[in-house]
Amino acid sequence: MTRPRRRIVVTGRHGQVVSALLDRAAVHADLDIIPLGRPELDLADSGSIGPSLSAARPEIIVSAAAYTSIEQAEADEGLATLVNQTSAGVLGHVAAALGVPIIHLSTACVFDGTRSGAYAETDPVGPLSVYGRSKLGGERAIAYATADHVILRTAWVFSPFGSNFLKTMLRIAEGRDCVNVIADEFGTPTSAFDIADAIVSVARNLLASDEPGLRGTFHMSGSGQTSWAGFAEEIFRASRARGGPFAAVNPIPSHTYSSAVERPANAELDCRKLKAMHGVAMSGWRPATERVIERLFDTMKEATPMKERQS
Repeated sequence: MTRPRRRIVVTGRHGQVVSALLDRAAVHADLDIIPLGRPELDLADSGSIGPSLSAARPEIIVSAAAYTSIEQAEADEGLATLVNQTSAGVLGHVAAALGVPIIHLSTACVFDGTRSGAYAETDPVGPLSVYGRSKLGGERAIAYATADHVILRTAWVFSPFGSNFLKTMLRIAEGRDCVNVIADEFGTPTSAFDIADAIVSVARNLLASDEPGLRGTFHMSGSGQTSWAGFAEEIFRASRARGGPFAAVNPIPSHTYSSAVERPANAELDCRKLKAMHGVAMSGWRPATERVIERLFDTMKEATPMKERQS
């Protein structure tokens, strides 16, 4: 007898993580991954959250949508706080009312970046930006609303989808021989595909067990550490090997880069707790970069014949 498919409702429709989850859906035959976003569910309208989630009948909720523009948040603190903090709390309360677990995505930007080495879940927080403060507020609102939660902090997300550092570097390289990139901010680049796989593993564990140790806050980012400049060099190396755009990287200090927001100088996350409790080991950031570049180039190759037929 075929077991019924489990319903995972994900907030958002077009973000990197949602797109990666939908891309992976075909290999998870026992799961229905259901994206839920505007206009039905709008995190800027907290009153829409309860009715839309109740109608979707989730067995687990993945809170993936967020206000993610770090620089714009400085000028729009009210909206960033509403989406990332207030509505996160509403999601938590709705999950509690429905009696289902919730997985909430957060960020290394809840830390101030002054620590030497990777941040553990127990390290003191101290966000430097409106974005970081709003995401920390969202973590706390979720934890207050329901004990049946997992908060997954990640960093430097990249993928073939949406806007991200990897795609920006490739776009810039099409018109420049040399690119200035910050060399004194360090972190752990994380593929959205690896995030999607981790979310599925965590969701399965939560659906299968009420063990308290499976709940709480966990770090989930690519294995290894690099700077933005180091990440850019790897992106261009992988692209050049496939005949794609590349540029020389000119490492620069962060104080010479004009920005409206201060970012943590260290966004490296220690993910040992996630492996110990959920059995999830994150991929190294270099091979993950290779896979995303390969996917981008495969997608472009598939699109070329169609463009030629339309010309």
